[in-house]
Amino acid sequence: MDTVAVYSDDDATALYDLLNPWDPRRAPCDAFYDELVVAAKSVLDVGCGTGSMLHWSREHGHVGRLVGLDPDRAALARARRRADIEWLEGAAAGASWQAEFDLATMTGHAFQFLVTDDDVRSSLAAIRAALRVGGRFTFETRHPQARAWEAWNPSNASDFTDAVGRALRLWHEVEAVADGVVTFTGTVAEPNGTVLRNDRTSLRFLDVVTLDALLAEAGFEVEARYGDWHRGPVTPASQEIITIARHM
Repeated sequence: MDTVAVYSDDDATALYDLLNPWDPRRAPCDAFYDELVVAAKSVLDVGCGTGSMLHWSREHGHVGRLVGLDPDRAALARARRRADIEWLEGAAAGASWQAEFDLATMTGHAFQFLVTDDDVRSSLAAIRAALRVGGRFTFETRHPQARAWEAWNPSNASDFTDAVGRALRLWHEVEAVADGVVTFTGTVAEPNGTVLRNDRTSLRFLDVVTLDALLAEAGFEVEARYGDWHRGPVTPASQEIITIARHM
């Protein structure tokens, strides 16, 4: 069965927005980024997805330059519903801006899609080049100590109704955990279990020491580090590694 034809890329991006609404008034993670975006005159959102963060910023009064970059064509098509924001299809490593932004962001754990050291190095180099001296790069990655992937299993399936009224079930299932990389599938199905779509993803779980070494190598200085969205410190119980790094 061609599951992508059954549940298309456009369906999947609409579903993402339904399950992950951007609202700084309700979500501490969104409020954290919104505060930084509001204070920056020019913002590059790397891995912008459907553009929800930049949409919100423009709708709520940001008058500066907002740019979204993402390799997912279907997500960008949804993002481009707003024409007063710049949108570019591509990966972070392929970006060619030079000293044009005050702030770069990677939200929604997008940093974890950079699986190899080479992926991280090339992406950090391009992001640093895009920032003005003193510009900041902020992102989060799940702390490996929290072992978030252990909850990604069919027993934690979610039932919901999508934007066009279809009753659906969503679950994740881990295939492999090796060298800090977790590979898993996400399945969208009908309530009776009929599979409509499978997507396979690999995410890297970096520890603080490795992450900071890669940032320093790329010419970033860690300005702030948090273990939660209320700006608490990283502790043995932290589920997140939230970083604000500055272009030195």
